[in-house]
Amino acid sequence: MDNDFRIDLSEIARSIDGAEIITVFFPMLRKTLLIDTRYDIEDDPLVRIMPMVSGPEERLRTIRKLRPNFPAPERIAFILWPKYAASLVRLGIYDMVEGRLQRIGREKPIKDLRLALKTIQEMEQTEIAAAIDGTGYRTLWRAPH
Repeated sequence: MDNDFRIDLSEIARSIDGAEIITVFFPMLRKTLLIDTRYDIEDDPLVRIMPMVSGPEERLRTIRKLRPNFPAPERIAFILWPKYAASLVRLGIYDMVEGRLQRIGREKPIKDLRLALKTIQEMEQTEIAAAIDGTGYRTLWRAPH
């Protein structure tokens, strides 16, 4: 799966640097890694794994519910990631996001990001195992008897 899709790393880097909110979609898992870089005295940046939604408007509603103390974001990066989570690290994207959070200077979001990456990798392994043994999947054909 990792070699089938071309990724524009320079465009992703610009998105990560310029957006207040970064969303990375993992279609195989039907999950989104949400990173809201906004913060104030009371609230740290937010890092959370969320269910995928039907579109940008629904994601905005979700963000407003999660972060009612903040105004509507001006820039959101929507990154479709049809590759494995390990490739985020291998291609330097994880480091870009972590660097963005490190510049803010708070430790909790960095820890949350590390945990989120680990969780996504574990979810991928579970999903791959389920696909192999057929749990939750329907075959298109049956084996001959």
